[in-house]
Amino acid sequence: MTMFKAFAAGTLIALATPVVAQEQLSIATGGTGGVYYPMGGGLAEVINAHVDGFAATAEVTGASVENMGLIATGDADLALALADTVAQAYSGTGRFEGQQLPMIRGLASMYANMVQIVTLEGSGITSLEDLRGMRVSVGAPGSGTEVNAEAILSANGITYDDIEEQRLNFNETADALANGDIDAGFWSVGAPTSSILNLATTQSIVMIELSDAEMTAAQTAEPLFARTTLAAGTYEGVGDTPVPGVPNVLAVSSEMSDDVAYAITRAMFENIADLRAVHPAANQTTVEFTLAATPVPLHPGAIRYYEEIGAEIPDRLRE
Repeated sequence: MTMFKAFAAGTLIALATPVVAQEQLSIATGGTGGVYYPMGGGLAEVINAHVDGFAATAEVTGASVENMGLIATGDADLALALADTVAQAYSGTGRFEGQQLPMIRGLASMYANMVQIVTLEGSGITSLEDLRGMRVSVGAPGSGTEVNAEAILSANGITYDDIEEQRLNFNETADALANGDIDAGFWSVGAPTSSILNLATTQSIVMIELSDAEMTAAQTAEPLFARTTLAAGTYEGVGDTPVPGVPNVLAVSSEMSDDVAYAITRAMFENIADLRAVHPAANQTTVEFTLAATPVPLHPGAIRYYEEIGAEIPDRLRE
C-alpha cells in the first residue's frame, strides 16, 4: 500500500507503507476434475478473508495418499483425503504398512465421497463381475479412488490380474471413456463431479450398481464404507443408485499450532455459506458430521473450537 504526503510546493511524494508479511498456507487437494480442488479453493478464500496474517492456496495433487505424505513432510499445511486413507496413514496399515504417520490429525470431516463406477451404454457391462477382462481406470496413482477401487474389487474376488487396470485421474478417465480407450472407470468423489457431468452431456452413461452381497463384502473389508445412494438426476439419465460412501477429512499435522488450527476451524464453520456457494458437497460440512465421521484424533485447536460452541467430543477423537 502507498500513502502520499503533500508538501508546501504542492508536490505529492509517495511514502511506502510497511507491508505485513503473511504466512503462506498450502492446501493439498486433488485433480481439477474432482471436488477436492474447488473445495480447497473455497477454503483458501475463507482463510484469506477471515484469518488474519495468512494467505492460503489450493494445490493440485494426486489426492489422498499423496496428500498424507505432503502433510508428513511439511510440504502441505492442510490436506483433503478419504477417511480410510487417513486412518491407514495414522495407524500405519494398508497402503501405509511400515510407514506410519502418527502426526496426522483432523480439523473436520467435510462430506462423503461416493464410489461411482461408470461405463457407457452399449458396453455390455452391467455389474461388478462384468469388469473381468475389461480395461478399467482405477484412479490416479496415490489417490483415494485407487484405494477404494482396489478394496471393492478384492473384497469381491477381483484382482488387478483379472482386469486391464489403468491409473488415470478423473478428467483422463472421462476422456478415455469418451474415446473408447477404456471400458469403465472408478470415481471416489463427491457428487456431482464435473468430469462425469461433462461426460454425461456427450455420452449415455451407465452407473454400475453393487449388489447387496457385493456391498456387504466391501463393508466387511473396509468398515469405513457406508451405504449411500446417488440420487436420481445427479447425472443425466442415471436413476437412484446404491453406492459405497466414504467420508472426506480435512487433515493437518500435530505440529500446526493450536491457535492456527483453532482460527481455521472457526473461520470455516462461521463462514460455511461461502464454502457451500463454491460446491454443494459442503452442505454436508457440519460439526455433527465431523464428530461422527472423523477416523483419527482431532487437532487440539479444532477441539477448542468445538468445545467453545458446546459440542461433546467423543473420547476416540482426543489424543
